[in-house]
Amino acid sequence: MKTIIHAGAGTLAMILIAGFLTATLICELLLKETAVLLVKEAILAGICLLIPTMAITGGSGFSLAGGRHSPAIDRKRKRMKLIAANGLLILLPLAILLYLRAAAGLFDGLFYTMQALEVLAGSVQFALLARNFRDGRRMTRSKRRATAKTFRTI
Repeated sequence: MKTIIHAGAGTLAMILIAGFLTATLICELLLKETAVLLVKEAILAGICLLIPTMAITGGSGFSLAGGRHSPAIDRKRKRMKLIAANGLLILLPLAILLYLRAAAGLFDGLFYTMQALEVLAGSVQFALLARNFRDGRRMTRSKRRATAKTFRTI
C-alpha cells in the first residue's frame, strides 16, 4: 500500500508541475495579461495541493526505504533534498511574488526575469522528479514482474 501511495503522490506532483509549466508558457506566449493573472492565481491554488503531495511523496519514500541504503535509494534521497529546497526556497516565493506583481499589473522586466527563473526552476523540479520516478520504477521492476507472472499462471 505504501508503494501505491508513494507512486500516486509522486505522479500527481509531476502532473501538477507539468501543468503549471504548460499553463505558464501558453499564457505568456499566446494570451493577454488577464490570462497571466488567472494562471498565477491557479498556480497558487495548485500549490496548496502540491505541497502536501510532495510531503506525502517524501514521507512515504522515507518509510519505504527504511534504514536501507543502495545507490538508487541514496540518489532518490539526495534528489528529494534538492526538490524540497527548490520548491520551498525558489518556486514558492516566486509563485507568490509573480501573482502579486500580476495582480498589480506590473508586467515589467523584473516580472519577466522572475518568470524565466520560475520556468527554469520548475523545469529542474520536473526533471528531478522524473529521475526519481524512473529510479523507483527500476527498483520495483522485479516485484512487478513477479506479480505479472503470478497473474499469467492463474
